[in-house]
Amino acid sequence: MNSFGQIFRLTSFGESHGKGIGGIIDGCPAGVEIDMDFIQNELNRRKPGQSKITTQRDESDQVEFLSGIFEGKTQGTPIGFLVRNKDQHSSDYNDLKDVFRPSHADFTYIQKYGTRDHRGGGRSSARETIARVVAGAVAKLLLKKAGVNIQAYVSRVGEIQLEKPYTELDLTQTESNIVRCPDAETAEQMIARIEYAGRNHDTVGGVISCVVTGVPAGWGEPVFNKLHADLGHAMLGINAVKGFEYGSGFDGTRLSGSEHNDIFIKTENGVRTKTNHSGGIQGGISNGEDIYFNVAFKPIATLLKEQNTVDKAENEVVINPKGRHDPCVLPRAVPIVESMAAIVLADHFLLSRINHI
Repeated sequence: MNSFGQIFRLTSFGESHGKGIGGIIDGCPAGVEIDMDFIQNELNRRKPGQSKITTQRDESDQVEFLSGIFEGKTQGTPIGFLVRNKDQHSSDYNDLKDVFRPSHADFTYIQKYGTRDHRGGGRSSARETIARVVAGAVAKLLLKKAGVNIQAYVSRVGEIQLEKPYTELDLTQTESNIVRCPDAETAEQMIARIEYAGRNHDTVGGVISCVVTGVPAGWGEPVFNKLHADLGHAMLGINAVKGFEYGSGFDGTRLSGSEHNDIFIKTENGVRTKTNHSGGIQGGISNGEDIYFNVAFKPIATLLKEQNTVDKAENEVVINPKGRHDPCVLPRAVPIVESMAAIVLADHFLLSRINHI
């Protein structure tokens, strides 16, 4: 299960401390103009060492395309790419070779495979998301032709909550600060909260919100592969994600049906809804309104402090991990959320083209 998508499909490979991370994008139509600067910038938004509140692992994360692109355009053939690892400190993990770090995949990988790469988590490392960001960037370039825009931002860090709904925010300001929150005052509080966690060798979680505009009515499937189900599948497959909600989400359960229903109205632009509790999706199919959702991220499990655990021989031990780690995953996860949304939407865009003539 290293592949994601039906028509627009990504297969990723590589480990955190191996030679590199790469992938193959299959199903991308021919003729998509590839903006290399745009794709590299998407990787730069995800890469480590970009600010004082992220891990200081020094990786340039330069992407090399190996196939599927000629004279700046996709050829309709598999697109192969590679990002080489250059700044591994594998020795930082030598003391963890035979122990199970709390809330990591160490124990479960051993149970599934009988072996594991202990260097930086191996395949379970969030460094694998490099492949998703490259594929997501290509998907964004495809969706641009369809008029679709995807914008994610940090809406909560720990107890620091951005109270304004997305309709009251200037989302173009998301990249104006290192935490990627479009509200400057709230961003400063979030940065301080992350720095506090870092000083105490601890971590903090939060929420990333995402808004998709320009999706026409009719994308999605009515039973399996509902659009919101595929978005949930994509988001829950991101490292450290613990929850997904779209539209009114859990808050909608506090409303009555008469309050929650989105009334259809006739406008100059056709049929619209008066409200958008549905989050742009009804019956698993887009209805032409904005698609919006929230993704919950747990505090990162790697703590640079002593913790109790057990080793492979089931002895109780105390660990004190080394290494370079983010005190909060959220700022670097914003482009990952956007990328996974883009892959899903590109897939449903292509599916919509074969559902009717």
